[in-house]
Amino acid sequence: MKQYTVDKIRNVVLMGHGGAGKTSFAEAMLFNAGEVDRLGKSSDGTTTSDYDPEEIKRSISINTTMIPYEWKDTKVNIMDTPGYFDFVGEVKEGARVAGAAIILVSGKSGVAVGTEKAWEYAKERRIPAAFFVNKMDDENANFVRVMIELKNTFGKAVAPFQVPLRENGKYIGYVDTVKLIAYRFEGMKRIQMDAIPDTVTAEVEEARQFLIEAVAETDDALMEKYFEGTEFTTEEISTAIKRGFKLDEIVPVFCGSATANMGIMNVMDAIASYFPSPLNANEVHATTESGEDKILPHDPQGPLAAIVFKTIADQFVGKISLFRVYSGTLKADSTVLNAATGTTEKIGKLYVLRGKKQIEVDSIGAGDIGAVTKLASVQTGHTLCAPGAPLTLEGIAFPKPNLSLAIVPKAKGDEEKISSGLRKLEEEDPCFMVTNNTETRQQVISGIGEQHLDVIVSKLKTKFGVDVDLIEPKVPYRETLRKKVKVQGRHKKQSGGHGQFGDVWIEFEPGESEDLVFETNIFGGAVPKNFFPAVEKGLRECIQKGVLAGYPVVNLKATLVDGSYHPVDSSEMAFKVAASLAYKEGLKQAGPVLLEPIGKLSVVIPESYMGDVVGDANKRRGRILGMHHTGKGMGLVEAEVPMSEMHKYATDLRSMTGGRGRFTLEFERYEEAPANVAQAIIAASKVDEEE
Repeated sequence: MKQYTVDKIRNVVLMGHGGAGKTSFAEAMLFNAGEVDRLGKSSDGTTTSDYDPEEIKRSISINTTMIPYEWKDTKVNIMDTPGYFDFVGEVKEGARVAGAAIILVSGKSGVAVGTEKAWEYAKERRIPAAFFVNKMDDENANFVRVMIELKNTFGKAVAPFQVPLRENGKYIGYVDTVKLIAYRFEGMKRIQMDAIPDTVTAEVEEARQFLIEAVAETDDALMEKYFEGTEFTTEEISTAIKRGFKLDEIVPVFCGSATANMGIMNVMDAIASYFPSPLNANEVHATTESGEDKILPHDPQGPLAAIVFKTIADQFVGKISLFRVYSGTLKADSTVLNAATGTTEKIGKLYVLRGKKQIEVDSIGAGDIGAVTKLASVQTGHTLCAPGAPLTLEGIAFPKPNLSLAIVPKAKGDEEKISSGLRKLEEEDPCFMVTNNTETRQQVISGIGEQHLDVIVSKLKTKFGVDVDLIEPKVPYRETLRKKVKVQGRHKKQSGGHGQFGDVWIEFEPGESEDLVFETNIFGGAVPKNFFPAVEKGLRECIQKGVLAGYPVVNLKATLVDGSYHPVDSSEMAFKVAASLAYKEGLKQAGPVLLEPIGKLSVVIPESYMGDVVGDANKRRGRILGMHHTGKGMGLVEAEVPMSEMHKYATDLRSMTGGRGRFTLEFERYEEAPANVAQAIIAASKVDEEE
């Protein structure tokens, strides 16, 4: 693959609702560009983009895949992203390094939740977006209806660049409303027609009017010309489209069929003609070592700054880091600095990835995207720069994992292999997290949703050869006491030789701090000072397990007030045992209660769903703290909810809101569990003990 200058590079991310046809769209592009000799199918697992065994098995995209091709003296780096919400982290990675987005929409079902989310991601990154109305060869496709939905949802800047042609209900071609040329499909070839068919003249004129109005609004001089009734030249239209597209003043809409490879070439032409190169994209800012803001030139000769936007854990090659160079040139067999860690890394061979195919290159220049293997300290979001000249680019804001499940190995002895595999998968996926809960003695994995974690488990099996089950994680309850009591703990044991003797009186009462507060109030040396640490140690060991259900005890104050000792038989061990006897008896008398963790829930949803979300929170024993209108038809619901009731909230909220809601849940505090809840937990703990 030859080197391209910055102005001849396009970085485009494909986004949209699951099943909109992004992977088939990318495959058709590759076929048209001559990069593959036949069209692969997602259903057959033969596409260039979906090469991972999990993707082939499920017939969906799970990973963001690089699909570069060359077209009309332009190199286009396509990033094919998943449409299913569980893999949003992959979409964020693709959007981070893109200069523009193409959002695919089904011609049958129209604007979906994934369409709206894709638009949000593009606007977050301040990159322009175009739409491709797919599946036009389906008899139920309706371009006019979809156009109305697009305009109503995304504004008047939405402009049709094509009008579909139908004959006997079948999609047979389109009219290019920019050039006013009609094309007819013969197989996968597009043939220019002599004239625009009379059957669509009115529709084309209306679409053309939309486009001309959008063009006029990009420039005062063009607006004046428009009001004068003067026709725009082809060059004026082309220049205005480029400018208007970059500024979101024109949002092009194309149409066709990805699987039938109809209308794709027109989009490829538009990418080369209208989409911004890195030279025409937004300014790139980096932070210097001293914390100053620096604007980077899109210059292959400039200071090196490249962001690693994706990590792949390949079981054969090892770690693969995908990066985009924003300034300078990254060369093979060179040394770079990881600005995040301050360590230097040796760059070996450099590659351009096309699906799983690795194409070796000597260098990757400004604006382009490449890959390198085996960078030990480098993670997703890190910046690679020249040694001695640290620069840090903006990272990637990934959503926090919000569904957690505990791992149970199916075979004993697999623990080490499981931990090793999970570490590698965690490195690959920033939306996946592994924690070892020492309290519940469970290894807990967290992700965006059930499908996300299901894929992780499948990868553990296929890549690392270990099989696991997932169960609901244990809730870390606590125990405490409500009353003040004074109890004796007396340990006396006589055997041959020295016996054991320890005697303490301890006052137990509610404390102000979560940790144990131990004090002494001894008069007359009833218990020698050298035994005080033993008493405290005995109590600290005991509070790990409460008397109700075996959960740790918090907010406990213990005061040693009296006791007795034997000059020969007393020992530290004897006083530890005496303290534990006092603890067990004292907590039983002190009105022990079970505490449950309470979380602060913040849910952002369209206002129309606020009632459903509030009702659901109430069913989960939640307390509503407030409801707020945040603008643009969105609302915020804040509540405090027991963490035990929130296990599958990610799935339930998605179901309630059609995927439009998002939430955060942060631990807030512990509070006393209601009697019926506490009784059920205590009963369950006794069953566990018996088992």
